[in-house]
Amino acid sequence: MADRNAAFADLLFSPGVRLAEGASLLTVEVPRLQLEGGRHYAGRLARAVTKSKRARTFYASSVVVGEIEGYVESSRARVVRRAQATGRYDGLRMRLVTHETGRHRRLLHWRDRDGVVGRTSLTEATVEERMLLFIDGPDGPEPLWLWLNESGLPFRPASWENVFRAANERCETVLEALSSQPPFCTPHMARHSFALVMLVVLNHVMDRRMGLTPEERRDFRLLYGDPWRMVQDLLGHAQMETTKHIYLAPVADLQLRSLLADYVPAGGPVPEEELTSLFARLARESEGIQDLAEQLVAE
Repeated sequence: MADRNAAFADLLFSPGVRLAEGASLLTVEVPRLQLEGGRHYAGRLARAVTKSKRARTFYASSVVVGEIEGYVESSRARVVRRAQATGRYDGLRMRLVTHETGRHRRLLHWRDRDGVVGRTSLTEATVEERMLLFIDGPDGPEPLWLWLNESGLPFRPASWENVFRAANERCETVLEALSSQPPFCTPHMARHSFALVMLVVLNHVMDRRMGLTPEERRDFRLLYGDPWRMVQDLLGHAQMETTKHIYLAPVADLQLRSLLADYVPAGGPVPEEELTSLFARLARESEGIQDLAEQLVAE
């Protein structure tokens, strides 16, 4: 299920969610593409599945939301139909969601196979409870759990580590003739990459695109926080020290403002080639950052 794997990897990078957070999403928690468009769409991570045990908003790009929708409508729909046709869901322990109530506190109302009825707060639903949630589709029960395996059953969060491990092994096999150190990726590295990108982009937006004077910049930061604080909020960190010294340690000693002054023209969006040059320089001057293009240069 290549489309599933690609969509999940992009989900980890685009909003910077943790593996367990992204892996336990339900279909009803995924933002939907809107006709009026938009570059990013907001979703909500349930309190029960976050590391901090606090609900958090995430912002996924329209590209990632489209990839997830494509997966839901293609390979996911295929494995669900196959599971229904083979009776895989028959007799399976489940809570069949009948309806939903509430706006700010969404409640899922369900009944199990014994006729017992209950309700579960969406933000309080644990990973184990989420794997039991189904809806009654046109051809029978369907899991609410977003990511499914080939059998149409919930794909457990821990299994994603194996997906990334297999991808790294394929990358090493294919690229071993081109590089002695082929690039590799873990689920958590996608989150680190998100943090780095957001720090650079937020610095650009604040210092260049808005055209703020030093005094205006100070007032703006008093009201809204500086880029470090914004990245901390997006990552859901309780402490700023975690953001600065662990997630962004590779660039903590670099003067990002001066780098941006060298590479980013005043006003307007950042050209892709300019960001590419900036990240290439960061990769050369910092430990812990991989530059795929340079690593693939034959030795």
